[in-house]
Amino acid sequence: MNARTKWTASDIGDLTGKVAIVTGANSGLGYETSRAMLAAGAHVVMTMRTAEKATAAATALLEELGEVSLETMLLDLADLESIRRFSDNFHANHSQLDLLINNAGIMMTDAHLTVDGFEAQLGTNHLGHFALTGRLLDLITATPGARVVSLSSVAHRWEPMEFGNLMFQNGSYTPRAAYGRSKLANLLFAYELQRRFEAAGADAISVAAHPGTAGTGLADHLFDRWYLRPLKKLVFLGIQTPRQGARTSLRAATDPTVTGGEYFGPSGRKEHRGAPVPVESSPASHSETDAGKLWIESERLTSVNYESLRTPTK
Repeated sequence: MNARTKWTASDIGDLTGKVAIVTGANSGLGYETSRAMLAAGAHVVMTMRTAEKATAAATALLEELGEVSLETMLLDLADLESIRRFSDNFHANHSQLDLLINNAGIMMTDAHLTVDGFEAQLGTNHLGHFALTGRLLDLITATPGARVVSLSSVAHRWEPMEFGNLMFQNGSYTPRAAYGRSKLANLLFAYELQRRFEAAGADAISVAAHPGTAGTGLADHLFDRWYLRPLKKLVFLGIQTPRQGARTSLRAATDPTVTGGEYFGPSGRKEHRGAPVPVESSPASHSETDAGKLWIESERLTSVNYESLRTPTK
């Protein structure tokens, strides 16, 4: 398939027999990613933080799609205990995991901490998914051809890693910087996971994607002040719908030509919109030194160790 081909959900193919997890699936990109994979025949486990959101999303999809293989489970990526419970429950009911879509996230929030005391954006967007992937690793590596898809953003270019101040503990926090760092962490993780899959000889791949600019509701809180609300329509004028934004995740997850370590984004100017194609991430995202440091720190902070994946030879 040519990299510039206008890939769409109709190119997904038959996913019957595949088991997928999509985090943050109640709305936006996660909802649309789940919708497309359900329509293609996959059994999709949609994760949400509340039962109310789970019921609403499942009801809407079942009304639209009819008889599909849909399951909802509660998961809060800002809570390591919630991640452990989710993993235990998933293991109790499933013996395979073909697709893990690490989609959920928060964006440019005011400073606050997760349940476990982590800066919330890094804690949710990176550490939560690091812990989740690690706890599901046995099923991923036992499922032939499994894929882990990590969602990043053009914002990964905004802020470097600073391991002595990883969570802005020196008081330098800004919502923009913290979001950018969390998205850089997503890519460092995705590329390091691929290196470790290769070193271990695992029949699994790690890939990454970003949606460009899409009206998902992720940034709605930025317009909470009354005097900013009139700007919201202008800011989001002409941007992609969530269904369009989800195409990069879907291609990364399902295109048979995808290879481990690839990164997908929109084909248009500055990768804001367009067909899903392979794109380049920043030089910082390819730093094996930073990836190794982040991996060690992530294992320490989450107490989740990827024991079956040895450290790649540098």
